Formats: sequence, C-alpha cells, structure tokens
Amino acid sequence: MDFGLTDEQRSIVEVTRAFVERELYPHEEEVERTGVVRPELVAQIRAKAIAAGLYAANMPEEVGGAGLDTVTWVLYEKELGKASYALHYTGVARPSNILLAGTEAQKERYLLPCVRGERVDCLAMTEPEAGSDMRGMRCRATRDGEGWRINGTKHFISHADEADFVILVAVTGTDDRGRHEMSTFLVDLDTPGVAVHDGYRNVSHRGYHNSILDFDGAWVPANALLGEEGKGFELAGTWLGSTRLQVAAACLGRAERALELSTAHAASRHQFGQPIGRFQGVGFKLADMATELRAAEQLTLFTAWKYDQGTATDADIAMAKLKATEMLQMVADEAIQIHGGMGLMDELPLERIWRDARIERIWDGTSEIQRHIISRSMLRPLGA
Repeated sequence: MDFGLTDEQRSIVEVTRAFVERELYPHEEEVERTGVVRPELVAQIRAKAIAAGLYAANMPEEVGGAGLDTVTWVLYEKELGKASYALHYTGVARPSNILLAGTEAQKERYLLPCVRGERVDCLAMTEPEAGSDMRGMRCRATRDGEGWRINGTKHFISHADEADFVILVAVTGTDDRGRHEMSTFLVDLDTPGVAVHDGYRNVSHRGYHNSILDFDGAWVPANALLGEEGKGFELAGTWLGSTRLQVAAACLGRAERALELSTAHAASRHQFGQPIGRFQGVGFKLADMATELRAAEQLTLFTAWKYDQGTATDADIAMAKLKATEMLQMVADEAIQIHGGMGLMDELPLERIWRDARIERIWDGTSEIQRHIISRSMLRPLGA
C-alpha cells in the first residue's frame, strides 16, 4: 500500500480545501448564532459546489457523480469535515448510496435529480424504541391493493425538514425465526398521511436539524419499494458502511483543524518568558494529539483502501469509526485546554468542534456497537 497522494488526489484535496475556506468558513458564525442555514445561502453554496465539481461527489460517473475511489472520497470528506456540518452537508450534498439500488425509473425520479441538486433525500431508520436495535422497529408497511399502507413514527431524521422525499425502512413481515423482516421504500414527503415535525434541539451540529416523521395510513404504490422485499436490513447495511467511513473522515478533518490552531497558539502564546509549547505540559499534549490523529488517519485510509479492494469487513469499518470519533473527542478537549479560557469562547471554532465531537460517538452506530461488531468478529471464528 502506498498512501502517497496522486496528482489527481492532491488536486481534489486542494480544490476542496480552498472551497471550504472560501465558501463555508465565512458563514460558520452566522449558523452557530442563528441555528439555521438560510435557504438562499444553501442555494448559493450548492450552485458553487456544482460549478466546482464537488456536488454529489460520492456518486459514480455513470449517474453524474465524480466517480471517486474510496480513498480519494475519504480525503475529500476529510476536507469538508473541517467546516460546520450544517454548511457542508446541506450545501454540498452527497445523496444516499442506497438510491443506487433503484430501478431505472426510480433513478430517474429520485437519484438523478439529487445528483443535479434539484431534489434532496433523507433516510429514516431510527425510531423511539429502535436505535441500535434495528430489528426492534415498529413502523410497518402492509400490502394494500396495488401498493403499501404505512403506519408508524421515525425520529432523529437528519434534515428531513429540507428534504423532498424519504428513504424509509419499515417492517413488512416476519422470518422463520420470528424476527422482523424489513423493506425499503421511496416516499415523497408530500404524500397524504406523511407529516414532518420539528425534532429535538441538539447541542451538536447547530443548523443541521433532526425531525420526527409520522406515517398515518400513508399509501404508496408498489413501485415505491426500493430493492427486494424483506431485504431492507441488508440494504441499510450498505449505507451504514459508507456513512461510518464518512463520519471517520469528517472527524479527521475537524481534529486536524483543532491541532493546527493549537500548534499555532502554543508557538505564539508566551507565558513566563517563553512560548507555552516549550512547556512539557503543553508540548506533550501536542505530541499525543498528533500521534492519535496520525493513527486514526492511517486506519481510516487503510480501511478505505480495503473497501476499494472489496475486502473491508464490518469490523474494519467499525474500527475506523471507533478510533476516529474517540480520537476527535480527545483532540478537541486538549485543544481547549491548551487555549485556556479562550478555547471556550465563540471567537474560536474550538468550542463548536468540542460540542460537535460528542455526537460522533453516538450516531451511525454508537462506540459500544462498534466494539460489539469488532469483538464479535474476533470471537465467532472460535465458536464463542
């Protein structure tokens, strides 16, 4: 393995980094203060991202995306991850890869407009009684004539307030072991019987809202089924794998930004007649932060490389997410300690990075779930 960047990768990193610094950083304070990304700002960022070739970059070339390999995509996500999550996810959208499983007609109606920036998707799996335990879902779709009737509630649904349709995972039957079978549906949010409600106020990722979705007898036609009936769990797993790598990459970017600020501060801030970085109490923190960041970066890139080779396992991806998210928490905390009181002030992005870091160990699979996946992969071959 050679993780030296190719000319193309270096160009993508440089273009993405310049875009983030020029188009996203200037709006971070506004989003933190108001908790909203103004629609006109979303449109402005979206148009510039499309012009720069950065929009829907996770999609293959045949549907209009950039066709990036996974290593390059991780590098791209790392740069985007340095900015406010609300700004880069709403303005530089990456449609859910689950949409690639659609029929040609479904791709024409849902996927391609998302790639072009004309429509926005959201994905609904989590429920009040079904978080880590996806098999505990209660939202159900039952056959009704030439379609399906949907009833139930989903919550923590990211940016559903801005979406045009939802990729919905719902129970559609029971297998021979008595476990719920799930299927995936494409549901327009203006469908009668579908209601989008404001979600919960979140300490992390201000401006990136979560919503509650209620389905009260909502009817969808048979062609709303995405993929095979009863295979929704497996389809959701493909999304979780790439999303966990995306989380890991974003954490790398945020940690790198925090470390750069901390290093500059330690070199320029003088106390007792010398830069504070010369004191071991600060210098050793920088060393530990840099080492942990490098370890998480190498693990994430290695996992991305294995993903491209078709050899990445669930445990590989779980390790990358676990390491990167827990590394970010440590780096963000130490960055604030190095800056002292100023680290907690709004004038610096560190208090935001610190707050935002907390959710990364929870969503897209908690750290405990990642450890479960890893330990299970170790014990099962031994019959335990």
